[in-house]
Amino acid sequence: MKTRLWITAGSATAIMALAGCAAGPNEQWGTAGGAVGGAVIGNAIGGNTASTVGGAAIGGVIGNQVGRRADERNYDRNYYRGQRSGGYYPYNGPTY
Repeated sequence: MKTRLWITAGSATAIMALAGCAAGPNEQWGTAGGAVGGAVIGNAIGGNTASTVGGAAIGGVIGNQVGRRADERNYDRNYYRGQRSGGYYPYNGPTY
């Protein structure tokens, strides 16, 4: 029984780690921080392994979404900053 639990936990960790590689920096940090925080809260509430793993999964998803929104805001901010300074516009042409 313990072996199956460790295999499941290892598989979930590997999947989350690989999924985090295709994301921005804030999204990766948000996923990691959310998973750790969710695991701590899940363990405090349930006190067993299932609640710890469940809390880590839920916290990871929430942290991922928060980090994704931060990456989107940073991308938009940098894009519009380039427009104001007269930077290069591949689709709109130069501004005079």
